[in-house]
Amino acid sequence: MLVDIYTDGAARGNPDGPGGYGCVLQYRDTKGNLHEREFSQGYRKTTNNRMELMAAIVGLEALIRPCRVRLHSDSRYLVDAFNQHWVDAWLRKGWKRGKNEPVKNVDLWKRLLKAREPHEVTFIWIKGHDGHALNERCDALATSAADGDNLLEDEGLEA
Repeated sequence: MLVDIYTDGAARGNPDGPGGYGCVLQYRDTKGNLHEREFSQGYRKTTNNRMELMAAIVGLEALIRPCRVRLHSDSRYLVDAFNQHWVDAWLRKGWKRGKNEPVKNVDLWKRLLKAREPHEVTFIWIKGHDGHALNERCDALATSAADGDNLLEDEGLEA
Protein backbone atom coordinates (compact mmCIF):
# COMPACT_ATOMS: atom_id res chain seq x y z
CA MET A 1 0.00 0.00 0.00
CA LEU A 2 1.22 3.51 -0.84
CA VAL A 3 0.88 6.13 1.91
CA ASP A 4 1.66 9.85 1.63
CA ILE A 5 2.67 11.61 4.84
CA TYR A 6 2.71 15.41 4.92
CA THR A 7 4.46 17.04 7.88
CA ASP A 8 4.83 20.52 9.25
CA GLY A 9 6.42 22.05 12.34
CA ALA A 10 6.02 25.50 13.90
CA ALA A 11 8.62 27.10 16.17
CA ARG A 12 6.15 29.81 17.24
CA GLY A 13 8.16 32.74 18.49
CA ASN A 14 10.87 32.50 21.13
CA PRO A 15 12.61 29.26 22.17
CA ASP A 16 10.75 29.21 25.49
CA GLY A 17 7.36 29.58 23.83
CA PRO A 18 5.09 26.83 22.54
CA GLY A 19 5.77 24.90 19.37
CA GLY A 20 3.78 22.26 17.56
CA TYR A 21 3.55 19.86 14.69
CA GLY A 22 0.92 18.78 12.20
CA CYS A 23 0.83 15.55 10.25
CA VAL A 24 -1.56 14.24 7.57
CA LEU A 25 -1.55 10.64 6.33
CA GLN A 26 -3.26 10.05 3.00
CA TYR A 27 -3.83 6.60 1.50
CA ARG A 28 -6.21 4.51 -0.60
CA ASP A 29 -7.81 1.33 0.69
CA THR A 30 -8.15 -1.90 -1.32
CA LYS A 31 -11.38 -0.58 -2.87
CA GLY A 32 -9.64 2.59 -4.09
CA ASN A 33 -11.29 4.93 -1.55
CA LEU A 34 -9.12 7.82 -0.38
CA HIS A 35 -8.62 8.17 3.39
CA GLU A 36 -6.88 10.79 5.50
CA ARG A 37 -5.81 10.87 9.11
CA GLU A 38 -4.65 14.03 10.88
CA PHE A 39 -2.56 14.47 14.01
CA SER A 40 -1.64 17.61 15.92
CA GLN A 41 0.40 18.19 19.07
CA GLY A 42 1.69 21.14 21.09
CA TYR A 43 5.09 21.30 22.81
CA ARG A 44 7.09 23.89 24.70
CA LYS A 45 10.78 24.82 24.42
CA THR A 46 11.34 23.38 21.00
CA THR A 47 12.50 24.15 17.47
CA ASN A 48 11.02 23.81 14.01
CA ASN A 49 13.32 20.94 13.02
CA ARG A 50 12.36 19.04 16.16
CA MET A 51 8.71 19.46 15.24
CA GLU A 52 9.30 18.14 11.71
CA LEU A 53 11.04 15.10 13.21
CA MET A 54 8.14 14.53 15.60
CA ALA A 55 5.59 14.83 12.78
CA ALA A 56 7.50 12.31 10.67
CA ILE A 57 7.83 9.89 13.61
CA VAL A 58 4.15 10.05 14.53
CA GLY A 59 3.11 9.56 10.91
CA LEU A 60 5.32 6.48 10.51
CA GLU A 61 4.39 5.03 13.90
CA ALA A 62 0.70 5.27 12.98
CA LEU A 63 1.18 2.70 10.19
CA ILE A 64 0.25 -0.77 11.39
CA ARG A 65 1.70 -2.84 8.55
CA PRO A 66 4.68 -2.27 6.22
CA CYS A 67 3.93 0.24 3.45
CA ARG A 68 5.56 2.18 0.67
CA VAL A 69 5.69 5.70 2.10
CA ARG A 70 6.31 9.09 0.53
CA LEU A 71 7.13 11.46 3.37
CA HIS A 72 6.70 15.10 2.30
CA SER A 73 8.35 17.78 4.42
CA ASP A 74 9.27 21.43 4.01
CA SER A 75 12.27 20.80 6.29
CA ARG A 76 15.30 20.51 4.03
CA TYR A 77 17.25 19.33 7.08
CA LEU A 78 14.97 16.31 7.58
CA VAL A 79 14.85 15.35 3.90
CA ASP A 80 18.58 15.87 3.25
CA ALA A 81 19.47 13.89 6.38
CA PHE A 82 18.20 10.78 4.61
CA ASN A 83 18.63 11.59 0.92
CA GLN A 84 22.24 12.66 1.43
CA HIS A 85 22.97 9.91 3.97
CA TRP A 86 23.80 12.25 6.85
CA VAL A 87 22.17 9.85 9.31
CA ASP A 88 24.46 7.02 8.15
CA ALA A 89 27.48 9.29 8.63
CA TRP A 90 26.26 10.37 12.09
CA LEU A 91 25.92 6.73 13.12
CA ARG A 92 29.47 5.98 11.94
CA LYS A 93 30.86 9.06 13.73
CA GLY A 94 28.97 8.42 16.94
CA TRP A 95 26.34 11.11 16.21
CA LYS A 96 28.82 13.96 15.59
CA ARG A 97 28.28 16.47 12.78
CA GLY A 98 31.70 18.09 12.69
CA LYS A 99 34.88 17.57 14.71
CA ASN A 100 33.20 17.91 18.10
CA GLU A 101 29.68 19.06 17.27
CA PRO A 102 27.04 16.65 18.58
CA VAL A 103 23.89 16.02 16.59
CA LYS A 104 20.91 17.54 18.37
CA ASN A 105 17.85 15.44 19.14
CA VAL A 106 19.72 12.14 18.78
CA ASP A 107 16.88 10.37 20.62
CA LEU A 108 14.42 11.59 17.98
CA TRP A 109 16.66 10.57 15.07
CA LYS A 110 16.98 7.09 16.56
CA ARG A 111 13.21 6.91 17.06
CA LEU A 112 12.67 7.98 13.44
CA LEU A 113 15.09 5.30 12.21
CA LYS A 114 13.18 2.68 14.20
CA ALA A 115 9.80 3.98 12.97
CA ARG A 116 10.82 3.74 9.31
CA GLU A 117 12.45 0.28 9.59
CA PRO A 118 9.53 -1.84 8.32
CA HIS A 119 8.64 0.59 5.52
CA GLU A 120 10.08 1.61 2.17
CA VAL A 121 10.33 5.38 2.72
CA THR A 122 11.08 8.10 0.17
CA PHE A 123 11.73 11.57 1.61
CA ILE A 124 10.45 14.43 -0.57
CA TRP A 125 11.14 18.12 0.01
CA ILE A 126 8.22 20.54 -0.47
CA LYS A 127 9.63 24.02 -0.93
CA GLY A 128 8.40 26.30 1.86
CA HIS A 129 4.75 27.24 2.07
CA ASP A 130 4.07 27.36 -1.63
CA GLY A 131 0.33 26.73 -1.48
CA HIS A 132 0.58 22.92 -1.47
CA ALA A 133 -2.86 22.13 -0.06
CA LEU A 134 -1.97 19.33 2.35
CA ASN A 135 1.21 21.07 3.50
CA GLU A 136 -0.90 24.16 4.25
CA ARG A 137 -3.27 21.95 6.24
CA CYS A 138 -0.34 20.53 8.20
CA ASP A 139 0.82 24.09 8.88
CA ALA A 140 -2.65 24.98 10.18
CA LEU A 141 -2.55 21.92 12.47
CA ALA A 142 0.90 22.86 13.73
CA THR A 143 -0.17 26.44 14.40
CA SER A 144 -3.29 25.26 16.21
CA ALA A 145 -1.19 22.91 18.35
CA ALA A 146 1.33 25.64 19.09
CA ASP A 147 -1.39 28.00 20.30
CA GLY A 148 -2.45 25.54 23.01
CA ASP A 149 -0.68 23.64 25.77
CA ASN A 150 -2.49 20.34 25.49
CA LEU A 151 -2.66 17.37 23.16
CA LEU A 152 -5.25 18.05 20.49
CA GLU A 153 -7.68 15.34 19.53
CA ASP A 154 -7.03 13.34 16.37
CA GLU A 155 -9.34 15.01 13.86
CA GLY A 156 -8.83 12.40 11.14
CA LEU A 157 -11.35 10.23 9.38
CA GLU A 158 -11.99 6.70 10.57
CA ALA A 159 -10.16 4.26 8.31
